[in-house]
Amino acid sequence: MEAQVQGQDYKDVYYGMKERNVKDSTDKLTAAHVTIAGAGGLGSNIAIALTRIGVGHLTLIDFDSVELSNLNRQQFKLSQVGMPKVTALKQNLQEFNPFIEIKTFQTKVTHDNVKELFADADIICEAFDNPAAKAMLLDAASEFFPDKPLVMGTGMAGIHSSNTITTKHPRANLYIAGDGTSIGAEGLMAPRVMIAAGHEANMITRIILGRDDI
Repeated sequence: MEAQVQGQDYKDVYYGMKERNVKDSTDKLTAAHVTIAGAGGLGSNIAIALTRIGVGHLTLIDFDSVELSNLNRQQFKLSQVGMPKVTALKQNLQEFNPFIEIKTFQTKVTHDNVKELFADADIICEAFDNPAAKAMLLDAASEFFPDKPLVMGTGMAGIHSSNTITTKHPRANLYIAGDGTSIGAEGLMAPRVMIAAGHEANMITRIILGRDDI
């Protein structure tokens, strides 16, 4: 995207925004394509982190719209209540970094559409609330894209210790962030959701930069 900020051209602005990133990371981040399934508490925070560091291609998938009950932990504004989550999130992300490509799909992820929705992704990011949806995506991704990294989140509810949230690597191309035990019925609040989202975003970043150990 060609853009100017205070008289500066695209390249100067873009590289200026990335000046504090890890050395020699910009080109790899710019080339990467991450598809995020879910644009709620996990997905919106993950998308913001990846947008700010300059991941060049994001695809956002979610069927839902913004509700008042989302605002305690999801990165939306009161003025966006009622908007499709993917539309509202793209709007916010473009304010943080207008130089990346963002595609959106307002649809529910099912086993039947996984192959189409995630075909272009270098990395698949799972950011659902529903355990059944998590299991479905794990099964489908393992079937259709066994060689693509899949980063998942499970267990970030309540106000338990931050230190119980970790990232695990149970098998090749599978990374799981969270405490693995807490459930949404305990209540979902911004701090722990953001910590788990940070783990997912950091793992995605490490994979892009070739540091895929945990």
